[in-house]
Amino acid sequence: MASSSSLSISPRKLRSDLYSYTYQNDKNRAKASTTPLVISVLASLIQRTMTRNERVAKNCSWALSKCAKDRVFDCHETPDMTIQSYLERIFRYTKAGPPVYVVAYVYIDRFCQANPGFRITARNVHRLLITTIMVASKYVEDMNYRNSYYALVGGLSTNELNNLELEFLFLMGFKLHVNVSVFESYCCHLEREVSAGGGYHIEKTLRCAEEIKSRQSEERRYNHLARITL
Repeated sequence: MASSSSLSISPRKLRSDLYSYTYQNDKNRAKASTTPLVISVLASLIQRTMTRNERVAKNCSWALSKCAKDRVFDCHETPDMTIQSYLERIFRYTKAGPPVYVVAYVYIDRFCQANPGFRITARNVHRLLITTIMVASKYVEDMNYRNSYYALVGGLSTNELNNLELEFLFLMGFKLHVNVSVFESYCCHLEREVSAGGGYHIEKTLRCAEEIKSRQSEERRYNHLARITL
């Protein structure tokens, strides 16, 4: 389990990291090799939550839910891969921008609130992560891979991931919208949870993203008109 002291991330570096990965073009993104720092932050938080849940379950038999919906993400065998490694694998093959991981965390929190009997454990964390990241990517990004590709990255069959996505959406009540204020509050939550000194400043990117997308759209319209006039 990663500790806050082992994650020495400077605010300036984290801000730069988020912007460079979120808004660079496809050609530059293909060349990117460094994992976004927010992945380490999220991995640490999820790992601590999972460890706490498993400790409670070990000491309290009533903490183990028997409800089928609370075990929807359970797998038969616990994957032999750390949360950090799994998130790094997802990023390596999908290049989803840093805001996707923040939105995925929003979804995980909402899912847990909507399903009080659900607990993040080693048996369900990997499937939960690939599902929420895929759904978050569809919400945040303009272009996305097919479910079959995400299934390959996550180590599942396409049918399994399709079913998990459908179950997740219904159990969430299709509450997927994340506005800027919610996004910012979860960035602050990640900062408080991981850094005892509050040193993590995850950049507030959704508003900036909207502005950049609007500007790019205007530039495309201008270029299109320019070609027509020529």
